[in-house]
Amino acid sequence: MANNIEHDRRSAVSSFYGGRRSSVDILNSEPPVREASPGMRGVDVGSQRSRRGGPDRDDASSFFSPHMQSQSAGYNRQSFFDAGRTAPVKGGRDEEDAAFIGGNPGQQQDAGWDVYADFNNMGPRYSNAFVKYDEGYQRLPPDTHSVSTPPVKYEEEASTGPVEMVTVPALGAEWRKTELKSMTKAGRRELKSGEGIQWKRWWRDQEGLCGRWGTRKQIAITAFVVAAIIAIVIAFTIPRVPGFAFASSSPLVNATDGITPEFSRTPANFSFNADLDLQIDTGSNFLPLKFSRLSAELFDLQTEILVATGNITGRSFPAKKFTEFLLPLNFTYVALNDSDPTWNNWYNACKNSALYANGSRPGVDFRIQLTMNIAGLIGTHSAATQVSNVNCPFELPQNSV
Repeated sequence: MANNIEHDRRSAVSSFYGGRRSSVDILNSEPPVREASPGMRGVDVGSQRSRRGGPDRDDASSFFSPHMQSQSAGYNRQSFFDAGRTAPVKGGRDEEDAAFIGGNPGQQQDAGWDVYADFNNMGPRYSNAFVKYDEGYQRLPPDTHSVSTPPVKYEEEASTGPVEMVTVPALGAEWRKTELKSMTKAGRRELKSGEGIQWKRWWRDQEGLCGRWGTRKQIAITAFVVAAIIAIVIAFTIPRVPGFAFASSSPLVNATDGITPEFSRTPANFSFNADLDLQIDTGSNFLPLKFSRLSAELFDLQTEILVATGNITGRSFPAKKFTEFLLPLNFTYVALNDSDPTWNNWYNACKNSALYANGSRPGVDFRIQLTMNIAGLIGTHSAATQVSNVNCPFELPQNSV
């Protein structure tokens, strides 16, 4: 009985207490004889054999190793080896744990361990004095999913409770120039049709109007060539204002229309027809020059009174030539009496030469104003000159007024 009590007090791990022994008693059995090796210096085999039969047999213990470099106090490296647990060990439930999970003391319940319970105010409390709503600890439901299957979170039904909506303030507007343009009608129309992109590609000379034809460079070259051609064509085809001169020393020529000139003193007036002998210079024109209308006005140089008018229409003249032509004039003037200076100037120039002692008639002074409308030129062009001592184109009879 004493031996059993003594055996219970001792540990069943070590073999020193006479407990469970293996089939081989290392302390009571003799170790095998080791042969001396050349590397073992200072070891006498015979001395080892002589010590085997002695009363001290510490050398036969499993803790004795004659080849160890240092003493290890009976421990080796396997004494403190801890392989570790492969799975955590769940502890037992006590009265405090059972109070929070709603079970009985000592009852084993498989409840999940919520690591967030202490951080979301749902864990066990030491006091409920300052807590308005004491709902107690609500544990998480146990995980019934397998390790390989990820947990699936299902949407909660609307009847579980009100859903709090969080309003996030909108960010400030950061408009760009292109965004502001796209808000206009023109911008939306441009984005819809894609004309803006095509225009940019054409402006960057990346695409032509017709595939590879009609690029900006090609259009610029073509426009320059066309402008040069147009300038050359205009230089050769546009009409120039011609020059005029009198064809002879007598600019006024008697008309052959058969109308008799008339002068009268009461009332003082005169009327006759004459032609203006002119020469036109078209040397600056490459094409024939056509007048839509060419009109002339003749003024008395001393009194600046209009005494004759005339015009021609639809008359053409060859280019690069001096051409003579007659411009018909109609002389008409009415005065108060025969003392009018304008009437006297033209009457003295046209009366019969026999009435003068030397037989020489005085000339007349006038200014001629030409107005031209040339086909191919915009606007009206004019030219003017004055002539002195011009002979009258006809001679009145001696018995004239």
